[in-house]
Amino acid sequence: MEVNIRKATAEDYNALCELFDAVDALHRAHLPHLFQKPNGPVREPAYYGGLITDESVGLFVADGGEKLVGFVHAVIQDAPATPVFVPRRYAIVDNLGVKPEFQNHGIGRMLMDTVHEWAISKGATAIELNVYEFNKTALAFYHKLGYGTLSRRMRRTLNRG
Repeated sequence: MEVNIRKATAEDYNALCELFDAVDALHRAHLPHLFQKPNGPVREPAYYGGLITDESVGLFVADGGEKLVGFVHAVIQDAPATPVFVPRRYAIVDNLGVKPEFQNHGIGRMLMDTVHEWAISKGATAIELNVYEFNKTALAFYHKLGYGTLSRRMRRTLNRG
């Protein structure tokens, strides 16, 4: 199957909601204390409309012709100069998903390559992303693409009583 990577459009809303929900479901299954199923749409139409019209958002889909098989969602961020931080422009990959039956065919890499090119065109000097520790597949994928750990966010549940 030939896959084309392109910017998401308004017509992609329903198919993209299915892809977002698959990624969300993975997180709900592993981290039910952090993630829950929304009562309404997976992504509100107005929120989605904002994603596809905002110039600082890159929302790209892997189009398999008759159906979408993957997507990536990234946002450009500007870190202002402060006494301790260097000002910089970078992109954050917020979400990446490829349907399970299409994984390990280079589609995730194609999506990330597209985000890399997009981020460079927006003046970004780096890309950052968050991966939960349970997601060993994603960790291995990002390591393979040259990503490394920048910081570690830690958590402790408090006992009440």
